Amino acid sequence: MFTGIVEECGTVTAVQKNAASAVLHIGCKKILSDIHLGDSIAVNGVCLTVTSFNGSSFSADVMHETLNRSSLGALSAGSRVNLERAMAAGGRFGGHIVSGHIDGTGTITQIQKDDNAVWYTINCGDQLLKYIIEKGSIAIDGISLTVARLEHRSFSVSIIPHTLSETILADKKSGDIVNLENDCIGKYVERLLSLEDPNAAPAKKESNITAAFLAEHGFNY
Repeated sequence: MFTGIVEECGTVTAVQKNAASAVLHIGCKKILSDIHLGDSIAVNGVCLTVTSFNGSSFSADVMHETLNRSSLGALSAGSRVNLERAMAAGGRFGGHIVSGHIDGTGTITQIQKDDNAVWYTINCGDQLLKYIIEKGSIAIDGISLTVARLEHRSFSVSIIPHTLSETILADKKSGDIVNLENDCIGKYVERLLSLEDPNAAPAKKESNITAAFLAEHGFNY
């Protein structure tokens, strides 16, 4: 589990592309201070597993499903990425519950300066938008942010200078694709409400057996 508080911006040093998968090699510093094989690290909001590391970088496999669901397939050598290690049990919960299992992607359609802040407007499909609420939480490329405005086909967030300086949002421009993870609470509530109430009386089923059917098969009454 993650909190959406980016710890470091790393740099992709190499991408090994296979037929339907990839291996990312990411240079970083802070993340390596207590890294172990098998650790979970969020890369632009996508939970990846450390498969190897050295004194200056780590590597992670990216499977076909992840490439289909995220923007990781567009990364190349030199790309900057947001990095966050899995939350420590005794750590501060500075953001919100982020699983690293993104729901899909959105497209930045507008970037607008507003005094010391910058507004980012992001378009996404109804399947993602239905879980977004004004003043609710959303993870954009792994950054825990608050929805400041919600419209029919888009939502907007307002970014403070600190977030811009500590993440890759400052690199983004209109038309760029970002990874989105909705607040998990709404998804679980929807799933639970869609299930049949176990205490409800069984639904009555219409029988196909009629008087004509019984007579036809030799049953007299």
